[in-house]
Formats: sequence, C-alpha cells, structure tokens
Amino acid sequence: MADFGYGALFLALIASVYAAFAFAISARNGSARLRASARNAVIVVGGLTTIAVGVLLSALLAHDFRLEYVAEYSRRGMSLVYLVSALWAGNAGSLLIWVWVLTILAVVLVVRRRETGRQLVPIAATVMMLTAAFFLILLLGVVNPFRQLAVAPADGNGLNPLLENPGMLFHPITLLAGYVAFTVPFALAVAALLRRPVDGEWVTAARRWTLVAWLLLGIGNIIGAWWAYVELGWGGYWAWDPVENASLMPWLTGTALLHSLSMQRRRGIFKTWSLVLAIITFDLTIFGTFLSRTGFVTSAVGHAFTNTGLEPYFITFLVLAVVVPLGLVVQRRSDLAGESGGESLVSRESTFLLNNLLLVGSTGVVLLGTLYPALAKAFSGSEVAVGASFFNRVNGPLFLVIVLLAGICGTIGWRKASGRNLARNFLWPAVGAAVVTIVCAVLGVRQIAAVLAVFISSFVVGAIVYEWFRGTRARRRTRGENAARAFASLIASNRPRYGGYIVHIGIAVFALGVVGSSLFAVSQEATLKPGQSMTVSGYTLTYDRLTNERTAARTTYTAALSVDKGGKSIGELAPVKFTDISAAQPVTEVAIRSTPVEDLYVILVGWDTDQTAAFKVLVNPLVMWLWIGGGILVLGGVVAFWPARKKAGEAVK
Repeated sequence: MADFGYGALFLALIASVYAAFAFAISARNGSARLRASARNAVIVVGGLTTIAVGVLLSALLAHDFRLEYVAEYSRRGMSLVYLVSALWAGNAGSLLIWVWVLTILAVVLVVRRRETGRQLVPIAATVMMLTAAFFLILLLGVVNPFRQLAVAPADGNGLNPLLENPGMLFHPITLLAGYVAFTVPFALAVAALLRRPVDGEWVTAARRWTLVAWLLLGIGNIIGAWWAYVELGWGGYWAWDPVENASLMPWLTGTALLHSLSMQRRRGIFKTWSLVLAIITFDLTIFGTFLSRTGFVTSAVGHAFTNTGLEPYFITFLVLAVVVPLGLVVQRRSDLAGESGGESLVSRESTFLLNNLLLVGSTGVVLLGTLYPALAKAFSGSEVAVGASFFNRVNGPLFLVIVLLAGICGTIGWRKASGRNLARNFLWPAVGAAVVTIVCAVLGVRQIAAVLAVFISSFVVGAIVYEWFRGTRARRRTRGENAARAFASLIASNRPRYGGYIVHIGIAVFALGVVGSSLFAVSQEATLKPGQSMTVSGYTLTYDRLTNERTAARTTYTAALSVDKGGKSIGELAPVKFTDISAAQPVTEVAIRSTPVEDLYVILVGWDTDQTAAFKVLVNPLVMWLWIGGGILVLGGVVAFWPARKKAGEAVK
C-alpha cells in the first residue's frame, strides 16, 4: 500500500513536469493538440495526488502502523473525526494536502469553459504545475508520508491532546486551502506579464479566485483564534505568534489585492499594484509554509515543525518566486501605465490607495516583528524577544485607520468628492456615531483607544447602513417595491459591492470585540478549599468539589464551581485538566460562560491532595462579538462571491 502511494506521487511528478513544459510550448507555438495533451496531463496529476491522499487516509483508518506517519499521528481508540484530521496533523501529511488541493485547482482552471482569461491558461497552468512539482519533490525526497518502519509498533502515538478539538477538523484545512488558492491569481498574474501588452483580462479571471482564497484564509484565521481561546487556557485568542502571523500576512495583502483588482476592473488604475500584490501574497503563503515547516522561528502556541531539512528547498523556491515575477513587473513597467488616481485626496480612488498602503505597511510591521528575533540571533548571537506589546502598539493605530477607511472608501465620491457629497454620505452616520460614543462614555468607557474604536466602528456601520437605506428608498420610489424586496434587489444588483459592505461591517464589529476584550478584561487568581468562594467583577464562584477519572489513555481532574451574580444562581462551571499518555505536560480544558456582554473564563491551575485547588478567573468583555464579526465577514465574502443571475441570452464570461 505504501509503495502504491509513493508510486502515485512519483508518477504525478513526471506528469506535472510534462504538463508544465507542454503548456509552455503550446502557448508559444499555438499547438491545440499539445495543449489538449497538457490539459489531460493536469487531470492525471490531480487523479494521482487524489490516489496518494486516499492511500494515506486508508492507512490511518486501518491503523497501519507500518507507516511512520500513521504511527506518529494516530492510535487505536481515536475517533473517526480525529483519524481523518490526522491526515494533515503532520508535516508530510499537510504538504500532501497542499499539493493535492493545488492540483485539483489546476484541474478546475484548465477544464473550465470560459472565454475570459482563456489565453492565460497555458502559462498559468505551467506555473501551477511547476509549483506542484516543487512540493512533489519535497514529498518524494525529504518528508515522505509513505516512509515505512522496520518494525510496526502495536499502537501509535496519537495526536497531541491540544489538537483534539473540533477546530482541528476545520482550521488547518481551510488555512491550507487558502494558501494554495492564492497560487491561481499569482499564476494568472505571471501569465499576464508574459503577454504583450499586459492587459486587464487577467483581473476578471483572477478576482473570484482571489476572493475564494481570501475567504478560506479568513475562515481559517477566525477558527484558529477561537480554537486558541477555548483550548490553550491563557484567556486570549491572538498572541502574535510566528505561526499566527504567517497566516495573517497573506490575508492582509490579499485584502489589498481585492481592493486593487476592484479598482483596476472599475477604473483601469492600480495595474502595478494588482500584479505586485498577487505576487507578494503568493510569496507570503510560501513564506508562511516555510515558517511553520522548518523551525526557522520558534512558535510558542502555534503548530510548527522543526528539524525537517526543508530550509534550503523553501529558500531557493521563495527566492525564485520573488525575483522572477517582480523582475517581469520591472521589465513590463511601460505597459503598466494606466489612468491616474483620484484628482483629489478626498476621493474614492485615494481612500482605496491609502487603505492599500496601510494594509501593506501593517504586513511589513508583522513581518519585521516575526523575523527580528531570528535575524538578531543569526547576526549577533543575542536572544531577542518581540512581544505582543510591539505588535499592538504599532498595528493598533493602523488597524483603526483601516477600519475607518472601510466606512469611507465605498461611499465617497469618485475623483473628487464635493462638500455636498461628504455631507450627504457622512453627516448622519457621524452624528449617530457621536451619540453612541457619548452613551458609552457615560457608561464608563473613557480610555482614548476605546472611545476612538467605538466612534469609528459605529461610524462605519452607520455609513454603510445609511447607504443601504438610501439605495433601498430609491428603488422603492422608482420601482414601487416594498422595503424587503427593494433591499434584496439592491444587494443582488451588485453583489461584489454590497458583499464588500457586509465584510466592512464584520470588520467593524470584530474591532469592537478586540478592543473590549483587550482593554477591559479583568483577571484574578485564588486558591480555594471546597466550600470557599471568590468574587470577580460581580461574579461569585463557589468551589464545590474536585473529581478525577482514570482511563487507559488519560487521567482527568474536574473542578465544579457554582456561579452566582447579583445573588442569583446562573449555573455551574467545570474546568478540567488532564494528563494524556501521549503528552508529557498536563492539558487544560477551560470552562466558559459566554454572553454578548462578556465571557466568564475559568482555568483550573492546580490542586493538592486535600482537594485545595488553584483557579484563575477572567472576565473578558465582548468576546462573542469577535465571532459574530467573523461570521458577518464570512457572510459578506460569500455574497460577494455568489454569481449573479444570468439574463436570457447573456454570454458567459
């Protein structure tokens, strides 16, 4: 079975190299026959990588511990869900999923029957097949998922207990799919650069691919933040860990790329921006994969691998992926001259440009903070730590301005916004935001950062809702539709635009959650005997008992606490700590009572033989709004992606 999987990867490598060269030659000489052969080779590659994934999954489900990978990441007694997720738990498995998703996307690209971007497909497919060949070389020569052990153990090691969470089924796979999907706009950008002149056809072809990649990566980041919050037992959801940063950076530049593609498609501007951002975003996905697969930086809370031997391969590929395409941009710069931006700083074009500058600047800050400890150690030998305070201090103001621009850039006038346009679009939203901010200040929100965040978030939501109100009112007047139908028709009339508005609302709501949970969290620790209580922010927690349960796989300790607020019982919380046979350190399972106002977050720190137990209790305001904002963001992405209904007789583009 292992030889069958390895053989499938070997044949996939041969077919991918053939497809790359056949597509490149057919693009040069126009041979339809060679192009058809190359397309068939891509389909074969997709089929072969699917077979390899199927072989590894079958080995996991059958507990075939002759395979080193199966012995390392699974064990008897694991549930089906975690056996499936073990497929991407290890380095070799996740890289196999990487190349599998890539080849499936390549198949979709070459078999789609669309006129738009059709001439770009041969070169784009060449780029994707060369990328697939790179990862196949890694799988065949460095991190072989089908490596066999001389003697099969009776049982495997199983997953790290921290990975036994529902997030394991969704977070890694969505991140990987988001990373991989950014290969398509990159490939289309390279194809556009190799044509003369460099036209905007690639923009239409790349927009939906970019949106899919951005959406998948965003979902992965949100699930990862939730997973860290409920699983790691430190009360936070984002630690600016290198592995977290690795997935954030391409999402930020991917956001800028979506803006640039929109501007180029609508106004014919930002041509260079679009190409460079497509290249940089892909390079950041490779860089993120490099960070998490090589141990180049130390990850405290992320899932990273060390001593893999992949460093020289990734560095070589990354250098080529940066130098060659950016060299093409420089070489084609005369073809990229487009219309100028807005005539005024107060225009839609200028706000989009400023937004892109801030997104790229924020990415640069994250990149610098992530790499600085490793660079300092390499050049000076000194151990330097860049803590969360650096990222928060620098990126906090940048993110607030980005959120503010989210409410402005979509509703401000083109080229040069008049004073009348500004008053019509922003006066009432600003008044509403001021009222909300004053109310919050009266209720005790006095910190400058919090006041600014409340005003900005309220303004963004108000500006977008007011824009919807005006559009709905206009449709009611001109078409006689009722309010619900007019609003639905308004959204359907331009899904990319109004989906973007929903995304911006999600970002504003998410920002409120970040500020509330960051600036107003309360933490308290106490050591209690059964029957004793502690009080935190109006909550009274009474420690009732400590129980333990032993199984063949783990020993579990559970503390029971009764919770009162204002003299009224609101339930019981049961934080847990267990020791698993596959882990050297105890694992914490926090207990959380979540409401729209705040989370009561209880951690069992330790205990003595007399049942005395130590607890850490946090009250984290507005955390639920992080997940609500993330859900709104995803909804907006889906609306923007959803295809418009074709009119009768309309050609497919």
